[in-house]
Amino acid sequence: MITLDADAIVVGGGLAGVAAAIAVAQAGLSTIHLAPPGPPDRRTSALMMPSVDYLRTAGLIDDPEAVGNPLTQIRIIDATPRLLRAPETLFDASEAGLTAFGWNFANIRLMERFQAVAAKLPNLSVRDASLAAFTSDPDGHRLTLSDGSMLRAPLVVGADGKKSLVRSASGFHARETGFKQAALVCDLELGRPLGGASVEFHYPKGPFTLVPAGGTRANLVWIDDLDVLKAAQASGQDALAALFSEKSQRLFGAIAIATPTHVFPLSTLSVDRAGARGVVLAGESAHAFPPIGAQGLNLGLRDVADLSAALAAVDRTRPDWAIALSEDYASRRASDLARTGGMVDTLFRSLLADMLPAQALRAGGLWALKLMPALRKQAFSIGMGGR
Repeated sequence: MITLDADAIVVGGGLAGVAAAIAVAQAGLSTIHLAPPGPPDRRTSALMMPSVDYLRTAGLIDDPEAVGNPLTQIRIIDATPRLLRAPETLFDASEAGLTAFGWNFANIRLMERFQAVAAKLPNLSVRDASLAAFTSDPDGHRLTLSDGSMLRAPLVVGADGKKSLVRSASGFHARETGFKQAALVCDLELGRPLGGASVEFHYPKGPFTLVPAGGTRANLVWIDDLDVLKAAQASGQDALAALFSEKSQRLFGAIAIATPTHVFPLSTLSVDRAGARGVVLAGESAHAFPPIGAQGLNLGLRDVADLSAALAAVDRTRPDWAIALSEDYASRRASDLARTGGMVDTLFRSLLADMLPAQALRAGGLWALKLMPALRKQAFSIGMGGR
């Protein structure tokens, strides 16, 4: 008889991985979390209210106001020189009967909260080793770690990112599409605050987005061709600040760069199924998108919420309970992953479209959203992760 080291092993030390490890342990399973240390994640995450509600329900945060900044408006400005331009459009959370669409959180602060919760779970053990090899047999899964040790468990949760070893070694088929665009991110200090408004300037190669981060600080996400971003990054602080002021149409006064800039390439990734054979995929192991529509971590937390539901529903007296759970999880995630993936891909490609019919469709769509409250309400629900 094979000796198992845990009921479940969660691989991946990012926010989705920590949230998944907590969810599995909270369901009563003995859990090992493989979370090798990495550099601090200085990005932010705009989490919509369903995600914030899940964090509260799972006990991962108490009051979002103590951790993040509310997002009460979304302002879209067509800054392209195209013949058919979309109207400036403002979405206000009050139209949907909400005080905020969501909250913008610093990932470092979220991680601190998640790790504090994890540390209080007696059935959750954290190892700082990474996964080196992964194999499966009828008795479960065998994981070889970077320190040479070996672990076995019937259930494995792969939350180990775009290059997931769990995904590839388990035989999941992934589709990845790279773009010539990249994203530049940093924090800015503005002369005038954004308030609660996330402001998106849509340019031909992608949006230039300012997200409120408290006071006069804003998180910048600028999408453009990689060579354009690299040249801007190399131009020096003064030239870069002047460029940021120009691209924000000088609406927010003097701009100062508050943190180092980082540039990373963009791609999409999807899988045919998010679970099978006692393995489930969560976070960027199962899906990855350009930073459009605030879907990245929101979708990852919906993965974890459905994992929690599958854990609550499974009969663990069955010898094949882990296989049954993985298939149930895949079924729960299928429609959301397909719908959100299609939405984000269509939106991103529409922002880059140069063809006149595509411009007309996009401009017409924003006019419809601007003028038709019922359509705006439906767009709110989809963008916030409505099922």
